[in-house]
Amino acid sequence: MDREKATARLLKAIRNPYTTILGHPTGRLLLAREGYPINYEEILKACAEENVVVELNAHPYRLDLDWRWIDYAVQLGLKISINPDAHSIEGYGDMYYGVAVARKGFLSVQDTFNSLSLEEITEWFKKKKSVPGSIK
Repeated sequence: MDREKATARLLKAIRNPYTTILGHPTGRLLLAREGYPINYEEILKACAEENVVVELNAHPYRLDLDWRWIDYAVQLGLKISINPDAHSIEGYGDMYYGVAVARKGFLSVQDTFNSLSLEEITEWFKKKKSVPGSIK
């Protein structure tokens, strides 16, 4: 997929009013597969406009969102969710790698979606689902 097509595909998903989190945006697998060539600026701006959280996938073969885009995302007002991509309990340990990458990109606790309390996260999803696009 070329950059234009990959970007358009993600923009369509981001602009869906029921999209809450954009998971590992490029789909890369480190040491195995390059990620989709996307226009990061356009994708992250759309996430900010639509109030879509961006995932930093903590699996050591993903680590996607690339750390070099964290500061730009935060400047746009985005929240980053560090997720382990766990398919079993053992995968929870991969959070270590996600936190390390987040720190490398200078992500603060205030800009980390999953550092919110359970009540705050529940309320965010409730608002997002009740009136799509309503919580900016």
